[in-house]
Amino acid sequence: MSVFGSFKLDGLEWNGPVLVVPGLRGSGEQHWQSLWERRFPQFVRVRQDDWNAPDLDRWARRIVETALELDGPALVVAHSFGCLAAVRAETFQSNLIAGALLVAPANPDRFGVERALPQVPLLFPSTVVASSNDPWMPLGHARQWAADWGSEFVDLGDKGHINSESGLGEWAEGQRLMHHLCRRMNRRPLFTQPAPGHYAPLGFAF
Repeated sequence: MSVFGSFKLDGLEWNGPVLVVPGLRGSGEQHWQSLWERRFPQFVRVRQDDWNAPDLDRWARRIVETALELDGPALVVAHSFGCLAAVRAETFQSNLIAGALLVAPANPDRFGVERALPQVPLLFPSTVVASSNDPWMPLGHARQWAADWGSEFVDLGDKGHINSESGLGEWAEGQRLMHHLCRRMNRRPLFTQPAPGHYAPLGFAF
C-alpha cells in the first residue's frame, strides 16, 4: 500500500504523487497551481531556494530531490520556467516522472538554456499548453518544442502567460487536460527504454 495513498481528481483515479513545479517568482495565492494545491492537499510543491534566480540545473536538481522523497513516479504539473526545469530533470534521473503537464513554458532562448534541453521525445507522456499571446513564448516556438518532446499540444487562445493575471481561477479546463494526461499515463508502462539516438538517462549526482 502506498504511503502516499491514492486519491480521486474529480472522479479520476491516480495512484501516484503529483508534483507542482512553479516558474519564476513562484506561484502566488491566486495562481491556478496554488488553487489546485488547496483543492488537492496531496499535491507536493517543489520549493526553490530563490524564485527570482532561474538556474536551470539547480532548479532541475531540486525537482529530482523532491521527487526522490515521494513514493513512486510523479505526475508533474509545471508552469513557465518550471516546465524547462522539469524537462531538464529527466536528463538527471529518468525514472521519477510518470507524466508532465507543461503549461506556458518559458522561451529557453530568453534564458540561454535551449542547448541544455532535450530535442527528442521525452520518456513519459506530456502535454504542452500554450497561449497565442504569451509574452514569454511565441506560439510557434511552443508548438515546435512540443513536437520535439513528442508532447500533445493545446492552444488555449488569448490567455497571456496562463497565470493569475489570466483570470482562470481554479482553471477547470486545465484540470480536464490533467485528467486526459492521466488516462494516457494509465495506458502505458511507467518506464520505457530510450530509443536509438535518445540521450542516455544519467544517474543523479551533485
